[in-house]
Amino acid sequence: MPFDLAARLAARRAENLYRQRPLLESPQGPEVVVDGQPLLAFCNNDYLGLANHPQVIEAWRAGAARWGVGGGASHLVIGHSGPHHALEEALADLTGRPRALLFTTGYMANLGAVTALVGQGDTVLEDRLNHASLLDAGLLSGARFNRYLHNDAQSLANRLEKATGNTLVVTDGVFSMDGDIADLPALARAAKAKGAWLMVDDAHGFGPLGANGGGIVEHFGLSQDDVPVLVGTLGKAFGTAGAFVAGSEELIESLIQFARPYIYTTSQPPALACATLKSLELLRSEHWRREHLQVLIRQFRHGAEQIGLQLMDSFTPIQPILIGDAGRAMRLSQMLRERGLMVTAIRPPTVPAGSARLRVTLTAAHSEAQVQLLLNALAECFAQLGPEPSHA
Repeated sequence: MPFDLAARLAARRAENLYRQRPLLESPQGPEVVVDGQPLLAFCNNDYLGLANHPQVIEAWRAGAARWGVGGGASHLVIGHSGPHHALEEALADLTGRPRALLFTTGYMANLGAVTALVGQGDTVLEDRLNHASLLDAGLLSGARFNRYLHNDAQSLANRLEKATGNTLVVTDGVFSMDGDIADLPALARAAKAKGAWLMVDDAHGFGPLGANGGGIVEHFGLSQDDVPVLVGTLGKAFGTAGAFVAGSEELIESLIQFARPYIYTTSQPPALACATLKSLELLRSEHWRREHLQVLIRQFRHGAEQIGLQLMDSFTPIQPILIGDAGRAMRLSQMLRERGLMVTAIRPPTVPAGSARLRVTLTAAHSEAQVQLLLNALAECFAQLGPEPSHA
């Protein structure tokens, strides 16, 4: 029988890979209510604690009063309003680039940029652990698509030798499931040596990384010449929603002409752009948020190592605890939840088979006392979880 969806769903359940949506019944923050239960959450990407900031909320309210609530049309028809334009100029300033272009989601920014830049006869080379939106964009572009070994500039160089046409090298800035950062200087050198362009999706780097929150490119002190295409999302450290691509005048004009997800989508609500302008101001001026976050990251890593947890090589707010077995990761997540803590288990296919993990995310809104509560609960639950199951 065609479309046997029931069998597909049953198989996913049997493999401990079935996903269910938790229902959030409070604003984002460290203390939330999920499915009716008050919880201390370590699983959102609101890295600077701006998603429920009173000044950002007020900027949205004032924006709605002045501009209404709907974008009304695509940017190219009549949907490009004053706040959108002001936000693009502010994002260009943040990234030190001539222009920036707003997209409605990060998925669309990645899809739009890759498919506008390369097509049949061209080559796109991507890190094996890139976000799904980047991989999908590469496949949908029609260009010759290949993946290089994770964060391996030599592996990239080998693939660049065989590239044809215009070549786009694509990487995450901060890898969302491992928390490690791309070796951008080495990747940029390899790309430049072959006349390829480097595109970086720094969704998880803007805010936490860089002296002024400018992300991985600022962290490494690289230029637009090193990274011609820079993508950022606004739903993480910015605390709002949407995404942008920053680059040269020619790049942004080309995206306006050729990026289908940009051309054929209604613009985001103008009031949302007003809120993001305020959060961008806080991201740049309130350095204490990044500094406090770094203190929490060091505290967590030190405490987790003392418990004997297997961490990954990350100095970012993403601190995965490697468990391995998907069922075991689910059990540990459930044990924490019974103690009032929410830490999501991440399982295949989001991560490679055998590398299920708890993905701890820290934010500037957490306190040192809350991080200690998490560490205490992890010590207790990990001891009760017992040894890894035998697969002999």
